[in-house]
Amino acid sequence: MPSTRDIRRRIKSVKNTAQITKAMQMVASAKMRRAQQAALAGRPYANLMNEVLAAATAGAGEFSHPLMEKRPVKKRALILITSDKGLCGALNTNLLREAAKWDKDTTVFICAGKKGAQWAGRLKRDLAAEFSYKDTPQFAEARAISKFAQDLFLEGKVDAVDVLYTNFINTLTQKPESRQLLPIGELKALEAGVAGDAAPKELGQTSQEYLFEPVAGTVLGNLLPHYLNYQVFQFLQEAKASEQSARMVAMKNATDNAKQIIKDLTLEYNKLRQANITKELLEITTAQMAMGN
Repeated sequence: MPSTRDIRRRIKSVKNTAQITKAMQMVASAKMRRAQQAALAGRPYANLMNEVLAAATAGAGEFSHPLMEKRPVKKRALILITSDKGLCGALNTNLLREAAKWDKDTTVFICAGKKGAQWAGRLKRDLAAEFSYKDTPQFAEARAISKFAQDLFLEGKVDAVDVLYTNFINTLTQKPESRQLLPIGELKALEAGVAGDAAPKELGQTSQEYLFEPVAGTVLGNLLPHYLNYQVFQFLQEAKASEQSARMVAMKNATDNAKQIIKDLTLEYNKLRQANITKELLEITTAQMAMGN
């Protein structure tokens, strides 16, 4: 049975831990607001770009582009977007569980984030490249990832490129999702943005008409690389918003659990102290009675 000194030591240790998790919760909360605003602000632009691309595809006629080439999929690249750090609940675990479902013999992994690269190395997956990105993702970081994937596709090393990331739904809900990036002809245009919940529509089905100068094919050819870059950039924004939200919730839960442990230990400490006092009083009373006799 622990002594009162042991319980006091445990209470002090848990209080120190609670202070750390509380501080981490406040930091994650501040970062979460910025990340959520960035992710939500990027969705209208991504949505409009999808719509323009759909209209250009519909009006391009027999237009073809190397990035739209469809061929039998013998080798596939997967851009795996994870976090660099842990302490964000089951966010990375759920995402890597989905990544494990991809065939390791036919899949090449492009990892954005240290957790994904460590997972690929630990399970001996084919890791083609590892990229890092900041707490506030930069477009240049997304362009580097997109350019590497495009080069693999154009050189014929892979026949398709997919992205696996954590889609930000709200502060309490983040869902692992996969999107096909290449070939572009098989992408969907979403009415509610890259990560919206609305039903997707096929490229080319749009409610508005656009006039392209000089021709739709030229516009489409110049738009496709930027379209892919921004798609990856938006995926990074969604993943970062999900990470900060999950970390804030995880740290809040850790702080609440620490407070409950402190409460339980304090109750145990008071019970033990009261038992010791009662025991001492009983010993004194017994000794007094013995001396009186």
